[in-house]
Amino acid sequence: MGNIVAIVGRPNVGKSTLFNRLTGKRHAIVDETSGVTRDRLYGKTEWNGKEFSIIDTGGYAVNSDDVFEAAIKDQIEIAIQEADFLLFVVDVTTGITDYDEAVAEIIRRSNKRAYVVVNKVDTHDREPESSYFYALGLEQVFPISSINGAGTGDLLDALVKELPNKIKDEDEETKNLPRFAIVGRPNAGKSSIANALIGEERNIVTAISGTTRDSIHTRYNKFGHDFLLVDTAGIRKKSKVNEDLEFYSVMRAIRAIEDSDVCILMIDATRGMEGQDQKIFSLIEKNRKGVVIVVNKWDLIEKDNNTVKTFEADIRSKTAPYTDYPIVFTSTTAKQRIFKVIEEAVRVNENRKRKIATSQLNEFLLPLIASNPPPANKGKYIKIKFITQLPTFPPSFAFFCNLPQYVKEPYKRFLENKIRGRWDFSGVPFNVFMRKK
Repeated sequence: MGNIVAIVGRPNVGKSTLFNRLTGKRHAIVDETSGVTRDRLYGKTEWNGKEFSIIDTGGYAVNSDDVFEAAIKDQIEIAIQEADFLLFVVDVTTGITDYDEAVAEIIRRSNKRAYVVVNKVDTHDREPESSYFYALGLEQVFPISSINGAGTGDLLDALVKELPNKIKDEDEETKNLPRFAIVGRPNAGKSSIANALIGEERNIVTAISGTTRDSIHTRYNKFGHDFLLVDTAGIRKKSKVNEDLEFYSVMRAIRAIEDSDVCILMIDATRGMEGQDQKIFSLIEKNRKGVVIVVNKWDLIEKDNNTVKTFEADIRSKTAPYTDYPIVFTSTTAKQRIFKVIEEAVRVNENRKRKIATSQLNEFLLPLIASNPPPANKGKYIKIKFITQLPTFPPSFAFFCNLPQYVKEPYKRFLENKIRGRWDFSGVPFNVFMRKK
């Protein structure tokens, strides 16, 4: 499981610019997909061979800049609680403000590893001024300019040395078991479904403590199934984060998603699929994890003949163009269709491992491509000669052709839909690559 680095600090010091600089636009995970809000909160980056996740708490800043808002304080405390390392960004042009001192105080109390990142050091004359920030009482200070990138290499060199190598300390017996994580916004029924599954028969449950204190794996091995449930019942509502529930639940979901093979996304039927659910769905999809959507509290909904169809159509329209995943309607209080959730998660996990023979792929797809070739580009015709599945997770398909750069997204989606129509990849995001023959 990777490390999580959080960027914290008061508004307008350049947190998001630093986030963009460190993740590079192409690494950003929450992007301008339809229905996903524009705050780009979460990205992955790699430096010197070590990969880690970066969280930009600035995407959730509260409107008021001039007060040390309770909500921003909560946010920083959540980030401290969840992250492995903090980058505390300050602004060299304003010096140390009361607000900076308040943030530094929270960090010092937490004993969490942190660097002070002095931003906007755009010229050499400003470098000496960055040493004033040692007064915040944190060990290391890095002058940088997130606009032009100066100093960010030194910052990353130091950071990756500090990040622990997270090797899972697990027994051989459970190492290869699939991991299912139950994720979703607070109060959607995650704890109830976990409790309904595990039940009171404690003898079938072996608690295996995770690599971090907040992710406990519970082994489920009955009725012919054997898997680890990544327990995110820890995504609980804390009274002090009422204003920032959205930030809090995304923060907790990231850990669980990264540590799982299949995510069971719980949605509250009485509220439908809201922006927050879409954000978590987007994180699952961009991390290329399997997904099953569970609509819980279905017993509270007035139904007629079309209720299920309408509800399903609404959910799929909000996640388009990715719509091929199972949806299960449950009631955890009435224990309805709980077992169906597990069956679907197991099926999705099998789909993740599905390998299609090269001969079958070519036999099926080449005639389709011949009758629906990619549109010509600038008078040049694209010829796809050969298709093969790559030996990777998630499933990835390579199409070898003469002009890979001219094949556009809509045509890749057409190919993806044809593959999905022929083989069961339900619940699994996969990749379509064009390669030079």
